[in-house]
Amino acid sequence: MKKSYLAIDMGASSGRHVVGHFDGKKIELEELYRYENGPVDMNGSLYWDLPGLWKHVQNGLRAVGSKYGAEIASVGVDTWGVDFAFLGRGGELLGNPYCYRDPRTDGAMERAFQTVSRDEIFAQTGLQFMQFNSLYQLMVMKEQNSPILDVAERFLQIPDLFHWLLSGVESNEFTNATTTQCFNPQTRTWATQLLEKFGIPTNLFAPTAEPGTTLGSLRKSLADETGLTAANVVLPGTHDTASAVLAVPSASPLGTPDWAYVSLGTWALVGIESPRPVVDATVAKYNFTNEGGVCGTTRILKNVCGMWLLQECRRAWMQAGKTGADGKTLGWEDLNAWTAAAKPFGAFVDPDAPEFLAPSDMPRTVAEFAKKTGQAAPENEGATLRTIVDSLALKFRRVLEMCEEIGGRKIETLHMVGGGVQNKLLMQATADATGRRVVCGPIEGTGVGNILMQAIGAGDVANVVEAREIVRNSFEIVEYEPNAAARGAWDDAYGRFLKILG
Repeated sequence: MKKSYLAIDMGASSGRHVVGHFDGKKIELEELYRYENGPVDMNGSLYWDLPGLWKHVQNGLRAVGSKYGAEIASVGVDTWGVDFAFLGRGGELLGNPYCYRDPRTDGAMERAFQTVSRDEIFAQTGLQFMQFNSLYQLMVMKEQNSPILDVAERFLQIPDLFHWLLSGVESNEFTNATTTQCFNPQTRTWATQLLEKFGIPTNLFAPTAEPGTTLGSLRKSLADETGLTAANVVLPGTHDTASAVLAVPSASPLGTPDWAYVSLGTWALVGIESPRPVVDATVAKYNFTNEGGVCGTTRILKNVCGMWLLQECRRAWMQAGKTGADGKTLGWEDLNAWTAAAKPFGAFVDPDAPEFLAPSDMPRTVAEFAKKTGQAAPENEGATLRTIVDSLALKFRRVLEMCEEIGGRKIETLHMVGGGVQNKLLMQATADATGRRVVCGPIEGTGVGNILMQAIGAGDVANVVEAREIVRNSFEIVEYEPNAAARGAWDDAYGRFLKILG
């Protein structure tokens, strides 16, 4: 048996079309299209360029169709969470979706707690409190008397929008719905009583569809144009972290893992897999979240601002005219060389401090944070990068300690998936900082998980356990062991870092 599936893996900074060729035991990936992504500033607000992204999706479909045509069995889309748009009467798209980094939700959580207490919101949703959660975005629309809410008929998140464009079918996929803070993970239904208290129309939300659901075939015009005449549209875990966690190459029994994961891209999603939601005082105290996983699992995790700080430093330096060793492009290999040349533990930042959410100049913001917390500002680009890398590794250590307390068991291994695992210095720093074995790969974790969920939906793969065995058979996995000689220095650094966190 050999089948091919197409994953449209769309991140907040880039997207890709990846074909997975599956022979029954192994998957071989083939990337056929890649593009950049990012919010667009229009009149002081940040939006996603949905028409531009759809154009990229179509271009990618043509590239895949021209090579494989009817060989592609199905296609599915995964993206980030929380963001959304609306359809009106007759399937009319009502505007471009806002980007979660837009400042209109500044202060929204505090205002929300005046209507419904923080404790009650957590009891109904089990979700971590972040100002850009869909609940607060919707609340702000209500506060501003948005005319869209008056005519909207369907709430669709970003991957739901693309699945609708692909198939013509409106759906709210489960794993992405659980990121909204509008969903009750214990009843597995929308938190309608909570939404009603904020005056948000509950008729906008359809019953959720599970990963693996087949929505139907591609729209006929799209299938004819691209040559993908045999492709169904199948829901993966549309939240990219749900797909990434499916691709973790663990051999531990499902439901009682001795491992944690980090899905490392623009964001770092750090957590554990659970057979059920955990909505208790410890999860609330540490501001963790219960997000839906595939095949009945729950992802208990915390968002950490991941490669974003490094990405934004690179962007700022490129805008300032900095170049790399070739005198042209400032590549990641240049940044990694600068980082390796810098001394460790010069300064620390909290990657999740509010000022790092959407700064205009990330290197300057790092320097200002250091000064504000009584530290010397990094003296050059390499020192700035080393500050970020050390701080990320130490933040992972702190969140892992929280995971152990929530899960009630020792975490022996940290599985890292996603593009960020290519930063070898950060991977070794994470092993050293946490004192744990770090297992890295696959790099294209979200795309792999997307493809495997399509295969599970088709009946070609039995379950999560078999899917993870296929991952182990298919991809190079790199391991990093902690350096015992460096333990004392990292412990000292951790003590300083905790003071910075307050």
